[in-house]
Amino acid sequence: MGNFNRRTWLGAMAALSVARGATAAELQVPLAFEELPLAVADRSDGKVEVIEFFWYGCPHCYSLEPSMNKWLAEAMPENVVFVREAPPLNPSWQAHSRAFYSARQMGVVEEFHEPFFDAIHKDRNQKLREGNEDEIVAFAESRGIDGKKFRSMMSSFMVDGAMRNAMTLAAKYRLTGVPSMMVAGKYKTSGQLAGSYEVMLEAITDLSTQLGK
Repeated sequence: MGNFNRRTWLGAMAALSVARGATAAELQVPLAFEELPLAVADRSDGKVEVIEFFWYGCPHCYSLEPSMNKWLAEAMPENVVFVREAPPLNPSWQAHSRAFYSARQMGVVEEFHEPFFDAIHKDRNQKLREGNEDEIVAFAESRGIDGKKFRSMMSSFMVDGAMRNAMTLAAKYRLTGVPSMMVAGKYKTSGQLAGSYEVMLEAITDLSTQLGK
């Protein structure tokens, strides 16, 4: 992921620090970010929207999960609204995208999300990795989710719409791969840009805090 390590990032941030009350023009963006030429309207209602783009079949996305879960539980600023999106950037990703948005529509992301990741990468369930619908529904049932409703949701207009919206966002953010993180509709980062996932999340914390002042 390159050689931009924590020490380098902290040094850069010290050099680029800003006083409380800085205007938008004075905002100092951590070096871990790319700034989009045109901002994308966020959906945060006055807060800072942080979006994680991911795919269940992505080993790098799975590697991010422990750091992300720790950040969400312990370090996410109060002014942040966190959203996950799973756009099917490749046609082979569609079943996993449908599974995620079905879980979200049914309000069972907590029951489904991390165990589904584990089943693919830790347990090496090949049918789940390949996006076999019957296997996905059986997995949902194993988590106490109504399988009949889950299967119906996977082919619903609501999930179709959520996937279209995710693809529109991905295009606006010029997304080329996952995992990628977006902040406030304008700033893009990743573990590769930052040097590590820990540094990436610290950079998100710093930028989000600045934007909330």
